[in-house]
Amino acid sequence: MITAITNARIFDGEKVIRATTVLIEGGQILSVGGEIPEHAVIIDAEGATLLPGLIDAHVHTSVEGLRDALKFGVTTELEMMGGFTKSGRETQLKGLDDIADVRSAGMAVTPPGGHPDELMPGDGEIPDFVLKELEKMSEEDRNAMLAAHSHDHGEAPTVTSRDEALAFVGEQVSAGADYIKIMIEEGTVLAAPGLPVLSQDILRTAVEEAHRHHKIAIAHVLTAESARQAIEVGVEGLAHLFIDRPETTPDLVKLIAEAGAFVTPCLVLNSSIIGHPASELAKDPRVSSKLSPEWIDTLNASFNTYPQGSMEDNYRNVMDLHHAGVDILVGTDVSVPVPSLGGLAHGVSVHHEMQLLVEAGFTPVEALQSATSKTARRFGLNDRGHIVAGARADLVLVDGDPTVNISDTLSIREVWQRGVRK
Repeated sequence: MITAITNARIFDGEKVIRATTVLIEGGQILSVGGEIPEHAVIIDAEGATLLPGLIDAHVHTSVEGLRDALKFGVTTELEMMGGFTKSGRETQLKGLDDIADVRSAGMAVTPPGGHPDELMPGDGEIPDFVLKELEKMSEEDRNAMLAAHSHDHGEAPTVTSRDEALAFVGEQVSAGADYIKIMIEEGTVLAAPGLPVLSQDILRTAVEEAHRHHKIAIAHVLTAESARQAIEVGVEGLAHLFIDRPETTPDLVKLIAEAGAFVTPCLVLNSSIIGHPASELAKDPRVSSKLSPEWIDTLNASFNTYPQGSMEDNYRNVMDLHHAGVDILVGTDVSVPVPSLGGLAHGVSVHHEMQLLVEAGFTPVEALQSATSKTARRFGLNDRGHIVAGARADLVLVDGDPTVNISDTLSIREVWQRGVRK
């Protein structure tokens, strides 16, 4: 069966194009423009804009998280620590067709007592609604998810030497990790100063081993100093934007640009760390109608661990990087519905991140590129992120024109994943 989406404004991942019709057959885009076959099912998209499926370049997810993501047109989530490596996907996600696609780093390279250990709630209690989701997993993947969300550190593997770093990276690759994550977090921004951090030698060993396995390496960093350390050990990307803005920032921006690294700023996270909840977003009926009360409560909360921070500094940092030619990717660092990890929710925070990028100075088209084609290119997801013949038919139809008004991305009319309407 061929589906023809007609009369649409089409953003193809890079720009708005002349064509107004997209043909879908099976799980792929058959053509962009061209004649409509006689027996095609026609969907009139008058007044709407067709976008590639959105990609969240930084999550910690679950089956329910993947479901929520898809509701908001996020057709791919990239897990930066958790259980959805290739082996995890095969055991946990088989037969599920109502979830976003996912890729994963597996577990991250971190020392004993290192990040994310400090995020564990003081009483160790896990909310019932999180427990119910975890109960659906295999024991191995449940332990991985618990460690990724900082709730059960006895199960979290750690690294203390170069040899252990080599072995650890090899284990992640064997489990089907799609890329490798390293942690460089001394805790100041997270109200936990003094967290242990691995030596540059051990971190460099982990990155080099990732490269030997043909995997890119991505670093958790939240300060300018840790960002510098990450670039010096050879990572391809920074999973966060440094939240501070020291006098040496221009030199750091130049270093990142010359290294060709990408940055996933997670402005939504930094805003939460500074103490700003996403309450306006939570009140939007386009959001509240699709989320559970637990997620609404989480959006209305915040990390609030670095209230001395400034979003203006964050905006200057991200724009300096952008103007220097650094690829900026849309990511959120969303995880579980716990108020202490507040201000974030699966799917919807991608839209919020694009709004914050535009507030920082991006054009709406640039923000859309950062949620589609740029992320696909940097992670080697060559079958998505664009509306082009032969690509996966992961598509989002939204009312209005988000290339002019970025908030229109939330006005979702239809979502297709692999050509199937959701």
